Amino acid sequence: MPREEITTHRLQPEPVATSPRAPRLGGVGVALFSSAVFGVSGSFAKALLEAGWSPAAAVTLRMAGAALVLLVPTLLVMRGKWPLIASNWKSILLFGLFGVGACQFFYFLAVERLDVGVALLLEYLAPVLIVLFLWIRFRKSPKAMTIGGALLSLAGLVLVLDLAGDTKVDPIGVLWGLGAAVGLVVYFFVSARVDGALPPIVLASGGLLVGAGTMGLLALCGLVQMKMTFVPVRLAQWETQWWVALGGLVIFSTVLAYVSGIMAARALGSKLASFISLTEVLFAVLWAWLLLGQLPAGIQLLGGVLIVGGVLLVRADEMRSP
Repeated sequence: MPREEITTHRLQPEPVATSPRAPRLGGVGVALFSSAVFGVSGSFAKALLEAGWSPAAAVTLRMAGAALVLLVPTLLVMRGKWPLIASNWKSILLFGLFGVGACQFFYFLAVERLDVGVALLLEYLAPVLIVLFLWIRFRKSPKAMTIGGALLSLAGLVLVLDLAGDTKVDPIGVLWGLGAAVGLVVYFFVSARVDGALPPIVLASGGLLVGAGTMGLLALCGLVQMKMTFVPVRLAQWETQWWVALGGLVIFSTVLAYVSGIMAARALGSKLASFISLTEVLFAVLWAWLLLGQLPAGIQLLGGVLIVGGVLLVRADEMRSP
């Protein structure tokens, strides 16, 4: 090695060891914030639906408004990177059609007929459906912990439906909730396939734009009903304007939720961030109780605990795998 290189090497300061504890704790806080703002979407949507809005109108304006808000930062991020769109257009299309559009639309249809907490519990059966799909598709038996988690979640589903109790659950609403779970499955699969060079905010805004455009085309073809009523809505014990609920749905439950979710995934990694995202179920039940006065029956709450516990087992088994 030349003397100049030796001298330079010796004069360089030793790297200072940094503790990842502070960034990790900050990432956990961001992830919990993301779950909290995602969880309030059902309450805002329920207020609009009870005021006469159709699910298609609520979800379309939610996606279109959020895509509009994210337009400027997306354009700034994509400067000089536009060829990435051409190499990832299929992923953006699938993400928008199923992971964003169908998932949100089916969830809103479920919220129209079910309590917010029950609808979200049905949607969060997605990890169990992923296990079943991979089992059937690749004929590779899952581990004991995954099987136990799936069975625990299915038992929780039976309790959430409360078939023998006084609380009547709309079967059509249940089907829409399961449809939202299928959309969430596609969301996870497509997200995993996207080229890592594509900025996450671009995937989010592109998917929202595709979803909103698709819902608009369906409305023009007469396949979905776009009904909006510009009358006051009720949140908690207060009556407020419709645009307050819609603005909360767009800004808090979509823009801030997506952006903070991306930040959490970058700080914690996808597995830990998705693990913490399960708290969205708890936040959704809390928001529905505070804003709508909805609280699932005791047996349904027990079923929700079993569903979340089963999903935690599946996730824990996944995190143990190489």
